[in-house]
Amino acid sequence: MAAETIAQRVYRRFAAPAMALVTINIIGMVGYKIIGGPQVTWLNCLYMTFITVATIGYGEIIDLSHSPGGRVFTMAIGLVGIGVTTYMISTLTAFILEGEMNQALRRRRMQKSIAALRRHYIICGIGRVGTNVAHELEVTRRPYVLIESDKEAIERYLERYPDALWSHADSGEDSALAEAGIEHCAGVFAVTGDDSKNLVITLSAKLLNPQARVVARCHEVNYIDKIRKVGADAIVSPDFTGGMRIVSSMVRPQVVSFLDEMLRADNALRVEEVHIPEGFGANTVGGLKLNRRAFILLAVRSKDQWEFNPADNFFIGPGNTLVVMTTPEGRKSLEKSLGAAAA
Repeated sequence: MAAETIAQRVYRRFAAPAMALVTINIIGMVGYKIIGGPQVTWLNCLYMTFITVATIGYGEIIDLSHSPGGRVFTMAIGLVGIGVTTYMISTLTAFILEGEMNQALRRRRMQKSIAALRRHYIICGIGRVGTNVAHELEVTRRPYVLIESDKEAIERYLERYPDALWSHADSGEDSALAEAGIEHCAGVFAVTGDDSKNLVITLSAKLLNPQARVVARCHEVNYIDKIRKVGADAIVSPDFTGGMRIVSSMVRPQVVSFLDEMLRADNALRVEEVHIPEGFGANTVGGLKLNRRAFILLAVRSKDQWEFNPADNFFIGPGNTLVVMTTPEGRKSLEKSLGAAAA
């Protein structure tokens, strides 16, 4: 079921008492018009009803001294109107306090969830590039935390992924990275639209966790060397990548079509990398007896060498990286099998 919006909550809580209050004012206006006679204007009737319900305490502008029924009517209007008004005020107070308490509780639960994360990813900036990065991590079922200073950008993303973990903060601040679990993360994406800010994020991330892999976005050529010098493991230029994609669409359209289909497919087929854990005894690809139906082994990275389409008698060991085409479930199954073999 979709999350209830603020407008829906307001309507649900206040529609009935608001209609009751409007109805009381209409009844009071009509009643005073009947009691006061044709010489009394509709405005005076509405005013008389309003000061009665609001308990302002002004004198009667419609003479009720010779109308006991009129005074009984005034008491009835006052009693019901004051009751409805009091209910609306108490509901409004509860609505405000409830919202603040719910927000505080949600934030506290979220901080506990972030503190429990291990080997997750931190996305600094949730603009157009950051949104696509987060979407890919979501599809491939990798844990991540968003850091964004623009609350509206966060709200737009949460409309699509309401369970995402996030932090409303300046991603260039050490405290924001620490709150997002930089100490235990696997990597940081510095993908804001500001190259200088991405440089600061890269430097801060490497100082707080030198083992974390940092991938930075960069537009200006003169920032590339600077970002690399402060520790970025990879620098991606959307302009360069876009140019390469345009060329590929022209000279190898079927390959591009195949890759696009991988990204759009419901099974989230991806080219993934799986690391051979420490403690794993050297063995051949065929000797592992892995479920080859769950993935396609494309290559093995051994130190500085690549072995493409390795044969069954190719030896692999700790520190090697398998490059496979598989689904998120296939990746997890392979990681589990390799972990069990290393135990």
